[in-house]
Amino acid sequence: MPSLVNERKDTDVAARHIIVSSSETDYFNQLISAIEDADMGGKGTQLLQSLAKNSAKREAEIEDVCGINHQGFVSSVDQLGKARDGSVALMTDVLGLNRSIQSSTENVALQKKALVESRGVRHNINEANQALLDCLEVLRLANQVHDLLGRKIYYSALRALDELQNVHLLEITQYEIAEMIRRSVPATKKLVADAVMADLNTWLFRIRETSQFLGEVAFYHTEQRRTRHKDRAEKMLALSNFKLNSAVESVADEDEEFDILDNEDVQVDFSPLFECMHIHCALAQIEKFKVEYAATRQQQKELLMPVSISLIDSDGASLSELLEGIAGFAIIEKATVKKVPNLRSAADVDELWDSMCQTAIALISNALGEITNAEMLLKIKGVIALFIQTMGSWDYPVKSLDAFLLTLFDKYAELLKRRFSDDFQEIVSTDDYMPMPIHKADEYDKVVNVSWYTPEKAREELQYSDIMYPLCCIDIRNFLNQFYFFSDDHFQHPKVIDDTLKTSLDELLCEKVCQSLVDRLSTQYLGQIVQILINLEHFEIACQELEQLLVAARSNASVGGAIALKASEEFRSSKKTAEKRIFELVNSKIDDLIGTADYDWTAPNFEAEPSNYMQTLTRYLSNIMNTVLLGLPTEIKELIYFDALSHAATMILSLPLSPEVKSISPPGVAALAKDVQYLTEFVDTLDNAILKENLDELQQTVALMQTGNSDEFYDMATRNKKYGRVDAVNGSILLEK
Repeated sequence: MPSLVNERKDTDVAARHIIVSSSETDYFNQLISAIEDADMGGKGTQLLQSLAKNSAKREAEIEDVCGINHQGFVSSVDQLGKARDGSVALMTDVLGLNRSIQSSTENVALQKKALVESRGVRHNINEANQALLDCLEVLRLANQVHDLLGRKIYYSALRALDELQNVHLLEITQYEIAEMIRRSVPATKKLVADAVMADLNTWLFRIRETSQFLGEVAFYHTEQRRTRHKDRAEKMLALSNFKLNSAVESVADEDEEFDILDNEDVQVDFSPLFECMHIHCALAQIEKFKVEYAATRQQQKELLMPVSISLIDSDGASLSELLEGIAGFAIIEKATVKKVPNLRSAADVDELWDSMCQTAIALISNALGEITNAEMLLKIKGVIALFIQTMGSWDYPVKSLDAFLLTLFDKYAELLKRRFSDDFQEIVSTDDYMPMPIHKADEYDKVVNVSWYTPEKAREELQYSDIMYPLCCIDIRNFLNQFYFFSDDHFQHPKVIDDTLKTSLDELLCEKVCQSLVDRLSTQYLGQIVQILINLEHFEIACQELEQLLVAARSNASVGGAIALKASEEFRSSKKTAEKRIFELVNSKIDDLIGTADYDWTAPNFEAEPSNYMQTLTRYLSNIMNTVLLGLPTEIKELIYFDALSHAATMILSLPLSPEVKSISPPGVAALAKDVQYLTEFVDTLDNAILKENLDELQQTVALMQTGNSDEFYDMATRNKKYGRVDAVNGSILLEK
């Protein structure tokens, strides 16, 4: 067997095995195997030698056997010869077969070598094919990344790139293309980051362009909330105590759902921001993205704020655009914090908000110098109040804006005060200081309704000035109303309005009304002074009404209790001044009239009629009381009468006491007594006992001058009884005369 031959590798042994083969088949098998092994091992000659050796040995053994059995041997030799011939023929066949097998073996070896070589080539081809497929897959993924990038599917592109880098490139690391693609991965990631940032910047640009309109929509929504809150407050008074953005108002308005960022007018899609942040998280560049985003928003904020604004445009577009832009910008910021909490902190947003507020306040403050009209300033306040309420609903701090409203209010109060000061000045300067005649009932009702005046009888002639008092009342009412207009919608400092209104009203009434009236007292026309006194009287009453009105109108934040206007005391004091001025003019006229008295103190004859000056004096007093002084209150008229009669009595009494009068005759005394009696009768017609007391000294002095017993005057008991009002010195002088 081939294996046995291979183990032994000994030609001699092989030859012996061939010879001792048990059968012919085994023999040939052994022989063929031995020939093949010897041929392959280059031992053919040795095999022949071993076979020849064994053959000779066998022949020797045969000869020995034949010597013993010759006949048998001869037979055997013949048989052996035949066998040998057959063996030689067989050997020849074997050698031919060996050569044939050897030739076949060489062919088989060549074919086997060719097969091995073909198998190697095939293996190489398979490996090359697989490598090509792997590289094509990598290239396909690389192209897919760029395709996804072109289709703006950034996260899928990034995931594909990650798969390419961490999976597929590892399979082809032995190829140069893997290194080329690996080196391009950072650049591709940067392309993804740049592309997504480009989309975000486009989104941010659209957001910046939309900010103003978003703010406008937010303002409109706040106006709608105001209207709904006002309607609810009218139906339920308890709700009027709660302001816009209060918890109660928010609950009451919760049925009115409105998404400021997603409605029929404006839609803000945050998907680009979400995607960009997601991509930068995947790229481990989130901190860098936060810095870039914050810087971009800061730049947009700077672009949003103009260098200056104008507040004098008729529709207030400049201010509205500024505040709407800020509102839209801030709403986006607050929405970003809510939707992406990790992107921006609340502190950063509040800092940005505060910066915008301070810039807006500075811009408005710089432009306030242009404003000379209180109504325009009120519109500006309305826009700012709407802005405050809108941003308050987004939980932004508005203290700085509330504080700025105080600055606006100071400016507003100053403009109102200046305007009404000019109005009052014009009213006072153009007044004719005549009573106001009313001829129609509707005119009367209109004037009474606007004035603080309660007539003592229906449809009486209005006593105050034709223009001044009612116009001043109208202006004062407007002044009050326009002050409180500032508190409409939103103003967190109502006490400031109350205090400023009281102070400003006091200043206007004292400096512009009262002082102007007092300045006019220098006139010599009694009628004007009387009218000024009447106006002062009505203004004093108006101040009392105003005090009650201020108490009723003041806010809950103000301290309770009565309100006292300094103007009340100022008008009261000015009334005294006006009364004194009336006294001065009346007494001056009395002095002039009494100065015309021409008594002949030494006349020999008695006069039958009172003196002309006395008749003129009483006629003057009667006329002014029934004309010029008619509109004065009764107590003031009585006081004027009292002072005038007292002054007249004193001046009449000074006539006989004059040093120029040396002596007085009985007719002279009688003439004086007749005039005094005439004056007394005039006073009696006034039906006022108090006024008569002013003439007591004059009457008793004339009686003393007429007495025939002068000793009565020097008797204290009699003098006190009959001449108690007569001055002791003057009585003695007159008795001597």
